[in-house]
Amino acid sequence: MKLVAKSILSVSLLSACSVVSAKGSIQKPQANSHQQIGLASYYSDQYQGRPTASGERYDNAKLTATHSKLPFGTRLRVTNLRNHKSVVVRVNDRARAHNRLLDLSKQAALELGFVRAGTARVKLEVLGAKG
Repeated sequence: MKLVAKSILSVSLLSACSVVSAKGSIQKPQANSHQQIGLASYYSDQYQGRPTASGERYDNAKLTATHSKLPFGTRLRVTNLRNHKSVVVRVNDRARAHNRLLDLSKQAALELGFVRAGTARVKLEVLGAKG
C-alpha cells in the first residue's frame, strides 16, 4: 500500500513539475504555436497619449494591442469571427480587464469593423516576436 501511495505521489509531482517547467520555459512565442478565441474591445479616446505598460505612449492610429501574458513586441493576427476581417497588431500593453482576451487600438477595431458594437468575438494567432 505504501509503495502504491509513493508511486502515485511521485507521478503527481513529476507531472506538476513538467507543467511548471513547460510554462516557465516559454520565452518567445513561435509562429502558429498559440491561438485563442475570446472577446476583444478597444481603447477609448481618453487613453490617447497615455503611457502603456511597455513605456510606449498609446496612439489610437497605430495597430497595437494588450495581452495579459504575451511579451511586448509580439505580433498577433486578430480575426473578427463575425465578418472574417483580420489585422496584424503588436502587443505593447497589459490587459486591464479580465473578462476580455485583449484590447485593441481604435485603428485595429476600425479595420476589424467593430467600433460601433464596442466588442467582438475574435480569434488571436501568435505570429512571432517583432524582428
